[in-house]
Amino acid sequence: MMIHGVLLDVHGSGVLITGKSGVGKSEAALDLITRGHRLVTDDVVNIKLVAKKFLMGSGSELTKHKMEIRGLGIIDVCAIFGIGSIRNRKRVELVIKLEHWDNSKEYERLGLEEKTCRILEIDIPMIIIPVRSGRNIATIIEVATKNHRLKRMGTFTAKELDEKIIKKGKDICVSH
Repeated sequence: MMIHGVLLDVHGSGVLITGKSGVGKSEAALDLITRGHRLVTDDVVNIKLVAKKFLMGSGSELTKHKMEIRGLGIIDVCAIFGIGSIRNRKRVELVIKLEHWDNSKEYERLGLEEKTCRILEIDIPMIIIPVRSGRNIATIIEVATKNHRLKRMGTFTAKELDEKIIKKGKDICVSH
């Protein structure tokens, strides 16, 4: 299966960045690469189901280690940033969907709602990030990736805080 997006290794996790053309996927990926994360593929991500358990993403031989950056054109990530800036394939563990900020839309603020994206019969955790001028999308993606890893390890900060607030509210009601 082919998906329009960018696949990166961010802090050891396979992050698939998706979104409409022109939303800033490649620019966010380039920013992440300059911070030491690794590009798997830009624009077209080939995804395969492995052992009916997980998804593996890679790029095509034709565009391997290349990125299209509006205003610059096609760049060779490996030639510019070195061999440590690329990977040939990576397990897809998190989908980050970038979308243009819509003032009429409510965006997740607490982090309690967990969305998924179904790819080849596998549900992958998904986070929607609204994009607008002044937001540091690369930093948000890094933090989202770290937070995703914490959840996999059993620490779900938003739920823990929600439970503490609910308990505190019950304690206040009981004592009055």
